[in-house]
Amino acid sequence: MSESVDINISGVFEKAGKQLAYVSFRDGKRTAEGVIPDCVISKNNGFTDDEKASLERYMKDDLANLKRAASRVNVMTAFMKDTGEVK
Repeated sequence: MSESVDINISGVFEKAGKQLAYVSFRDGKRTAEGVIPDCVISKNNGFTDDEKASLERYMKDDLANLKRAASRVNVMTAFMKDTGEVK
């Protein structure tokens, strides 16, 4: 895996009574999406099995920081930043 992997995290949301957040990884054209707090890669496009295991290990090792980051995501601010202001 390259040294430069972009990581993005969603805000916290509830699904089936459980609080979750998505962590997405991008390395060029390769992408993967994980779910916390389960720390499981749910979608993978291009990462090897060993790299996928490394991403899952990263989520487990850094779970507290990932949860904190997800709790700070303001969905409306993130939405407006990506799409511009509504006029």
